[in-house]
Amino acid sequence: MQRRHVLAAAGASLGSGCLGSLRDAVGDSPPDQAAGSAGGSETWPMYGSGAANSGYVPAGTGPINEVTDRWTFTTGAEVGSSPAVVDGMIYIGSADGNVYALDAADGNVRWTYETDGAVFSSPAVVDGTVYVGSDDRTMHAVDTADGEQQWVFKTDGAVQSSPAVVDEAVYVGSDDGAVYALDTSDGTERWSLKTNGRVLSSPAVVDGITYVSSNGGGLYGLDIADGHPRWTLGTLSGQVSSPAVVNGRFYIGDNAGRLSTVGAMTGNQRWTYRTGGAVQSSPTVADGTVYVGSDDGAVYAIDVADGKERWSLGVDGPVFSSMAVVDGIGYVGSLGGSVYAVNTADGNVRWTYKTGGAVFSSPAVVDGVVYVGSSDGSVYALVEA
Repeated sequence: MQRRHVLAAAGASLGSGCLGSLRDAVGDSPPDQAAGSAGGSETWPMYGSGAANSGYVPAGTGPINEVTDRWTFTTGAEVGSSPAVVDGMIYIGSADGNVYALDAADGNVRWTYETDGAVFSSPAVVDGTVYVGSDDRTMHAVDTADGEQQWVFKTDGAVQSSPAVVDEAVYVGSDDGAVYALDTSDGTERWSLKTNGRVLSSPAVVDGITYVSSNGGGLYGLDIADGHPRWTLGTLSGQVSSPAVVNGRFYIGDNAGRLSTVGAMTGNQRWTYRTGGAVQSSPTVADGTVYVGSDDGAVYAIDVADGKERWSLGVDGPVFSSMAVVDGIGYVGSLGGSVYAVNTADGNVRWTYKTGGAVFSSPAVVDGVVYVGSSDGSVYALVEA
């Protein structure tokens, strides 16, 4: 989920108890470095760069020095959706109700697909199809070549969750409180599971399990075959943050200001780090560090081994955007309207770029270019000046 929402009230606890009372898991994987991403230097196919939501592309390149805009494209309303970048094309939604396919080279429109509601969901692009949700309560599948509709699936609530697509299945949440698994070929429902609140977060799918959080305070590890819960947890506060799953650990932020990690197979807690505001940003995991933004106006780098702070950086507003980490540089937006490039080793700022509105969108970084949306209604392509 890339669109902000008013913070929800704390939800009811689930059967396995609260994060703060869980024991360390026996046999959880150590926090070794792993790619954790389906992306690469030529592609950013879905939110978080891949189905694990890690936000990390070790082989990519991004702009290191001061930037300028190669191009901007203006939509009819704010852009809280985050871009997918595949085969030289940018796919992104807008609150004007449209999904846009833009040429990555110059920002020219290849096609526009109209929905009946604002599009805050971020597209996933797999095998020639764009999968994206809309506030019209519908999941849409669209042909990448011409923007023609392939199928739609109706839910009972707005779909602001961003889909993950793995092994011919689409996993997505809805404001109706359910998580859905849909067949990529025709949108047929494989299974659904009702959670204890609206599902604004975007699922992560790793090793046969889909991980998702609800605004009611629930965390879920679901078997992708049938949706049966492998484990469930209740927290003291709801989540808008989406999970990242790397090396057997599940990282998540919550509205109480906590960043937590639990064993991905067991749901048992490893550690919790508390920030000064709600954590609606989704964690990014790279090189033994988890990076996350907070409503307190800071970005944090936390050691994955013990949950201790490595550094923090104050920025010009709350941070809802999730960091993209590419070749030792982290790229992230703020609600103050700026995009930052930060050394991941020490938190020093390499450059900033000011847009005309709050940046809820999470950057995609492909072949030396940062693509990101802004509440000023524009999509930006940023390159070294």
